[in-house]
Amino acid sequence: MLLLSAACWAQTARSADRLVSGVAHDIDPEIAEIIATTPAIDNHAHPVLPPPNDSTDRNFDALPVDNMEPETDPVAWRPDNPELAAAWKALWGFDGSPPLDAEGMKRLNAARQVVKAREGERYADWVLDKSGIGTMLGNRVAMGPGLSKPRFEWVPYIDALLLPLDNSTQKATPDRKQFFPLEEQLREEYLKAVGMQTVPPTLGEYLARVVTPTLERQKSQGAVAEKFEVAYLRGFDFADITRAEAERIYARWIGRNGPDPAEYKALQDFLFRYIAAECGRLGLPVHLHTMSGGGGYFDIGKDNPLLLESVFNDPRLRKTRFVMLHGGWPFVREAGSLLQKPDVYLDFSQEALTFPPRTMAVWLREWLETYPDKVMFGTDGYPFSESLGWEEATWIAAHHGRLALGLALTGMWHDGEINHARAAEIAQMVLRGTAAKLYGLQ
Repeated sequence: MLLLSAACWAQTARSADRLVSGVAHDIDPEIAEIIATTPAIDNHAHPVLPPPNDSTDRNFDALPVDNMEPETDPVAWRPDNPELAAAWKALWGFDGSPPLDAEGMKRLNAARQVVKAREGERYADWVLDKSGIGTMLGNRVAMGPGLSKPRFEWVPYIDALLLPLDNSTQKATPDRKQFFPLEEQLREEYLKAVGMQTVPPTLGEYLARVVTPTLERQKSQGAVAEKFEVAYLRGFDFADITRAEAERIYARWIGRNGPDPAEYKALQDFLFRYIAAECGRLGLPVHLHTMSGGGGYFDIGKDNPLLLESVFNDPRLRKTRFVMLHGGWPFVREAGSLLQKPDVYLDFSQEALTFPPRTMAVWLREWLETYPDKVMFGTDGYPFSESLGWEEATWIAAHHGRLALGLALTGMWHDGEINHARAAEIAQMVLRGTAAKLYGLQ
């Protein structure tokens, strides 16, 4: 299956070179061949269930960003992104120039339905094949039919475990007014899964009866990592709070409305480190969204990965491996510097969709020149809109990511920093080797 995936990718990638011929021609052919024929492990994406469940599936995200107030979308998310044409052609055999009018969208959806009907439950596997992906880490609330091992691995969400108190004081923006009720719904699901109807009265019981059992249950059900979307809810400034102080705050506010925001933050700070430590004990890497996020109220400044340094430096968390998703943009150099920490990694998911290959290759090269064994491939394939489904997002990001990797390695080779053998070694680490080792995959 992996060889089939690589072969499909190589064929569809060459067919799309007409839009990126200048980029492709600047990549050394020997390096390009290694990159094109290595089936990738996609470190982060949001696959949607195949038919017949695709139209009702909402478990692709704990905090879907498709129903918020309008924002200024990056060009890559817009319906007039010219690169959509190559994705539509490669995936569906559809010829059309974005943006599509109503009749054009009708024809595109008809072309999609032909493939979905033909592939059936294997449809999501087919998307991976077309994108050159051997295995995708599905960041979802729950997996389902057609998203199974070995092609798909599960990364569930754990932000709801940070929020045991009343959240009425946390809804400071329109985005967060939408997000916190969703987290509360997920918290209720986690409580029911451990046989509880309400949050326990003491912090000790909450940790022992809810937090740890939830993490253990998710691992037993196949999770290979745990995901925090916490940057959508608050900043990365996690102070080091003692358990005694956390217990006092919990006891003071459990069951009461409107906890003091500063005290609730301190409780969340304690819970974040506790959860991270438990993930380390269970061998589950911790994924963190570290990029400017969707929504017009996302707090970019508080998403600076450098704010996580005290967490990464905590000796009690040395068994926990952290992965900075999306490479930290706009703080790409800050994120890269944190790879010095022994158990910290990053991927370039979403960056590979949002930015052209030449732009991304600049910071990718810097990361590879310093910490090549800490960088992973990723797409962040996501159902953004009717024009840009998770399929198109995955395909475009996979194409960009490979081209950016090729440009970075070719530049390093031209400048005498590496030879062809080392370029091949780094390419295979980025595309699959580092992730395979991190998650224990084949």
